[in-house]
Amino acid sequence: MSDIDIRITGRAGRITLTRPQALNALSYDMCMAIDVALRNWREDDAVDLVILDAEGEKAFCAGGDIAELYETGTKGDFAYGQTFWKDEYRLNAMIFEYPKPVVSFLQGFTMGGGVGIGCHGSHRVVGESSKIAMPECSIGLVPDVGGSLMLALAPGRLGEYLGTTGARMGPADAIYAGFADLYIPQSKWSDLIEMLEASGNAELLSDHAEIPANSELEQAQKEIDQFFDGETLGDILTNLRNGKTEFAEKTLTTLSRTSPLSMACAIEMLHRLRGPALTMRKALELEYRFTHRAMEHGDFLEGIRAQIIDKDRNPKWQFAGMNVPAVSVSKMLQPLGADTLSFEEE
Repeated sequence: MSDIDIRITGRAGRITLTRPQALNALSYDMCMAIDVALRNWREDDAVDLVILDAEGEKAFCAGGDIAELYETGTKGDFAYGQTFWKDEYRLNAMIFEYPKPVVSFLQGFTMGGGVGIGCHGSHRVVGESSKIAMPECSIGLVPDVGGSLMLALAPGRLGEYLGTTGARMGPADAIYAGFADLYIPQSKWSDLIEMLEASGNAELLSDHAEIPANSELEQAQKEIDQFFDGETLGDILTNLRNGKTEFAEKTLTTLSRTSPLSMACAIEMLHRLRGPALTMRKALELEYRFTHRAMEHGDFLEGIRAQIIDKDRNPKWQFAGMNVPAVSVSKMLQPLGADTLSFEEE
């Protein structure tokens, strides 16, 4: 497949996204190719670790390839998207639970589906160009591909902030929020990958890690906690409207462009997930409740139309006044019964 290069080099299983002209956007076929490779290498004694990287300077992977999802969804075919998300989420779980080290090198944009394959491994490397984000609410989805797990685990109320605003994290922010592990200057990556291939030892990465500049998120933590400490989207909006600070006004402007239903569901998801019972599978199963319904009952198709297809940046959201009834959130997140996400390997 021209969009992805999968091979074994030395002691390493190698997966390289080769679609830089599309910011390495992840198609269904690419997901399935990664899935097959990881299954094969799991029991292969010749493979000590897996390395994920991507061609191009702009992005590791800027998200899922949503043009096909839009094309099928607007024709009333919701099954294609449901299958895409179901199989993608199973892949996310496999990476998170993988018995061998999975090393990812995350240059440029890593968003959405890119987070799902790049931010669940054991050694997540960022460099000076790294920008990681979960901007799904801006297109009528919720933070998914296991992103809700990391948002639920992020310090304080960072999860609510990052999940609703889609704010981009630089390398220090990504490490602080739990989306990455090591900062290594990108000039070293090529030599490091050769060393990993030769040795099969992921622990050598820590010898080359450096401390990045200060995290802006860490510095803003107190203010974020103050404004995003609410049970519902309405609570958070009230806090921000009463805030009268530059941060509050800027954040309100961002949220005003975003799907209210998606934001309300994202906040509810994080509140449900937090606690000792949190697992990756629990997060993915809850995410799938929303995405399974997103085309038919959510704002997803309208969000894609406004942002990607017509590019008018003027989506007609449900609940445009940002007053989202609790019952609407409950309907999007209620159990799916026979359609519940399963992790049985087929």
